[in-house]
Amino acid sequence: MSQSPREPFLPVIRLLAQTYQAFEQFSAFHVRQMGLTPPQFDVVATLGNTRGMSCKELSEKTLITKGTLTGVVDRLCDKGIVQRTTMEHDRRSVFVALTARGEALFEEAFPAHLMHMRQAFTAFDSKDYDLCATELKRLRDAFTVAMAEVPDETC
Repeated sequence: MSQSPREPFLPVIRLLAQTYQAFEQFSAFHVRQMGLTPPQFDVVATLGNTRGMSCKELSEKTLITKGTLTGVVDRLCDKGIVQRTTMEHDRRSVFVALTARGEALFEEAFPAHLMHMRQAFTAFDSKDYDLCATELKRLRDAFTVAMAEVPDETC
């Protein structure tokens, strides 16, 4: 039986996965020191400097699925960091906003996390950022185009 030829993009996939894993580990380490899980921090960071948003909008901006988001918001409510309210014009929609305690957490945690993340970028300059962003966008767009060509098998 013959082996299929090695695909030239396989090293890129491996590096992309390893880079994401390294990013997640480095970021999560700091987030957990602040007493939050990464998804909780994502919600706090997304709601920061806003009046709040619907669960649907929050799910889209954080890329956390609705089912997972419900549990994350539940735990943040229990901690007094966010509050849920039913929207008057549509009682099925829930609006999520930071509480005063949540705002204070955001004001402290977000800048601290940026300082933590900055450590990983000390060897890069603005040209590096531009090049990296350009190539990552190209890769994202290639996946978006490829995904659009996949048949939709939902009911």
